[in-house]
Amino acid sequence: MAPKVLMVAEKPSIALSIATALSGGRMSTRRGSTDVHQFEGKFRGFLVEYRVTSVIGHVFSIDFPPKYQNWELTDPMDLFDAPTIKSESNPKAHIRRHLHQEARGCGHLILWLDCDREGENICYEVLECSGFLETEGKKIYRARFSSVTEKDILKAMDNLAAPNKDEALAVDARQEIDLKVGVAFTRFQTRFFQGRYGNLDSRIISYGPCQTPTLGFCVQRHLQITTFKPEKFWSLNAYIFKDGYELQLDWDRNKVFDFDVAVMFQKLVTDDGILKISNLSKKEETKTRPCGLNTVNLLKVASSSLGFGPQMTMQLAERLYTQGFISYPRTESTAYPSSFDFRSVLDAQLNNPLWGDLVRSLLANGFHKPRSGSDAGDHPPITPMRSANEDMLGNDAWKLYQYVCQHFIGTVCPDCKHIRTKVEFACGGEIFYCVGQQVTAKGFTSIMPWLAISEKKLPSFSKGDRIKIPKVDIYEGNTSPPDYLSESDLISLMEKNGIGTDASISVHINNICERNYVQVTSGRRLTPTALGTTLIRGYQCIDPDLCLPEIRSFIEQQITFIAKGEADHSRVVEHCLQQFAQKYSYFVKQIENMDALFEAQFSSLAQSGRLLSKCGKCTRYMKYIPNQPTRLYCVTCEEVYYLPQNGTIKLYKELTCPLDSFELLLFSMAGPDAKSFPLCPYCYNSPPFEGIETLFGSLKLGDSKKLGKGAGMPCFLCPHPTCRHSMITQGVCACPECNGTLILDPVSAPKWRLYCNMCNCIIFLPEGAHRISTTDKKCSECDSTIIEVDFNKKSTPLKDGATLHIGCILCDELLHSLVEMKHGKSFFKRRGGRGRGRRRGRGRGRGKNDDPKMSFRDF
Repeated sequence: MAPKVLMVAEKPSIALSIATALSGGRMSTRRGSTDVHQFEGKFRGFLVEYRVTSVIGHVFSIDFPPKYQNWELTDPMDLFDAPTIKSESNPKAHIRRHLHQEARGCGHLILWLDCDREGENICYEVLECSGFLETEGKKIYRARFSSVTEKDILKAMDNLAAPNKDEALAVDARQEIDLKVGVAFTRFQTRFFQGRYGNLDSRIISYGPCQTPTLGFCVQRHLQITTFKPEKFWSLNAYIFKDGYELQLDWDRNKVFDFDVAVMFQKLVTDDGILKISNLSKKEETKTRPCGLNTVNLLKVASSSLGFGPQMTMQLAERLYTQGFISYPRTESTAYPSSFDFRSVLDAQLNNPLWGDLVRSLLANGFHKPRSGSDAGDHPPITPMRSANEDMLGNDAWKLYQYVCQHFIGTVCPDCKHIRTKVEFACGGEIFYCVGQQVTAKGFTSIMPWLAISEKKLPSFSKGDRIKIPKVDIYEGNTSPPDYLSESDLISLMEKNGIGTDASISVHINNICERNYVQVTSGRRLTPTALGTTLIRGYQCIDPDLCLPEIRSFIEQQITFIAKGEADHSRVVEHCLQQFAQKYSYFVKQIENMDALFEAQFSSLAQSGRLLSKCGKCTRYMKYIPNQPTRLYCVTCEEVYYLPQNGTIKLYKELTCPLDSFELLLFSMAGPDAKSFPLCPYCYNSPPFEGIETLFGSLKLGDSKKLGKGAGMPCFLCPHPTCRHSMITQGVCACPECNGTLILDPVSAPKWRLYCNMCNCIIFLPEGAHRISTTDKKCSECDSTIIEVDFNKKSTPLKDGATLHIGCILCDELLHSLVEMKHGKSFFKRRGGRGRGRRRGRGRGRGKNDDPKMSFRDF
């Protein structure tokens, strides 16, 4: 039997490209958690059986153990010393099990993860899952590549190396520092401020070692604008007539800030009245072609010229890369290696109708190598790898691809050359001038026209000429403040100050937008909100380091030392966390300084919202706060109760929870097929049973779990055996689509229905019913709950005009014939794995005698 070689890529599409290139397309594919491509070939001179599969990004994510997940029971200060655990990022995909199974019997492992620090970290995740680290005698290789073209794949296969443990540890260090620092500050801020103010309009008041300095740049510019005081200035505009047209001259002094002084200069020039050409110069100047394209420059151009936000840009670039149209889009380098094959890249663009002619000319007449840039030692600059058109890519991806192609072709074009003519005039002791430009060689601007030189022709002048001035005007203006930062400006500041990496800059900008700290306005400029401005001003009052870039730059430097093997991973993490723990402690003690700014800007909870439902503790009415996050506030008890997000809340028939006497609420999603369900505010925030978070830990309803207020348990998940609103009493049978339970929607009349408490499955019950309710009886055939249907007299399907019918919707032939299944809009996200809702019936919807015709599949 031939030895087996396992190859693992970062994405299924890359695995397919690798298998296709190495097998010549002669392979078989079988389904798994991700596809597995199999073929035979040579490896190190031996015939082997290849298995090529992939992960889907990171296999693991870092988090705190369950005992630290409850915001109410855990002091954020304890998180700095808390242990961390790694669990599967996407349990539903079963990647860990998949890798372990595919590694069986394989003696060699080749890692085809993206060639950056994150990819190196995933390498070691794959090694852990596959068991190769613990098994002696098995060989581990690392493929290093920058694109998924056949040429690059074959080259990488011939130059296999070893994975870099130091780079993987650098990612572990950053993840642990960011998790502990971010969560500690975020939990404290969120609980403190959302417990006091009602119109913050943000679900969480987050802090991040990168995110907050990024916001700080935006707020700093905002404060410069709001504190700016305009100042009047005056300038002289001199005009002459030459060769039949009027020419305005620029004043050498530009502007003065005293009107009387401007008048004095105007009088001196007017009294003289004659301009004498004092100097005339002509100079050939060169506008150099660009360096190679790196990630930061791509983000800046996409934002300023294409109108794409950084997050969208990276998504498009990743897609183009995985499809093989461009090289790896996450790179800091702008210099190509000396061995780079420019000719083959140009050959791929020969048939493009937009720039094919220019490419042919470059290949025929000789192209230039790009000017020298910086080599960060990671990947070559972003380069087009194969030809494409708009129909193949779609509008947005085509625009980004088109720019990548234009930029690359521009780097190998000649420089742009032009002649700059400057004429200086003297009059009354003042100097005026005009400048003309004439392009002699377009060079790279023929493919990048937005960088072209604007030509300006001047009349014929000679040194010593004397020209009469027909008029000299005084222009009055005001100094203006700087504009708000554009995304491109912000990216430049982040790069300059070492905030984030080429892989994370877009994430940090997206975070401050999503959390309502800034808003993107016209021209993709970033305007801070009141919340964003108040946060930064608060940090500046307590500890400016928290929002300054220097502290993050220091962390990035330490992480780079880890990546280079020059610093110990655990010592760097310990040192950084000790620093932030001290800052956190001081921040908590001084929070009143920050609170004073919030108090001046936002409304208190007592002043916000409207009265809605009664508190079960004091029986007073609580206030409903509709701003994000939606919540209830009891003024008397000074308690906050979080509610599900992105829906409407109203009283539920003035019924109360039998466990705690809080009035029940009805939560409804938008749309005709959206679900609605009752919930108790107290049970939702503090589940009444121990272990409920373990039982339903795979569910995430709204943001309740993120806010740390228990499991976020509505009535349809409550397993209380006697409450008439719970899953136990309102549940009917098992869902046919998942492991959930079908629950009777008590307010869906006249279009009665069941909905799954785990997925978006909806079962429509007989429409002609006056009332439908569950009973305490079970079906003897399938153990489902018996329901009672009271039909309307005019539309009853029962014989002799009877209206009441009791039966099982699975086993009762009449009821079964009247139900219909469809998918609706789910109101919560599932976080991996199969659901764990308690099922009210045996099996998955089989009816009498296990007849397949009676299954929900036929509804």
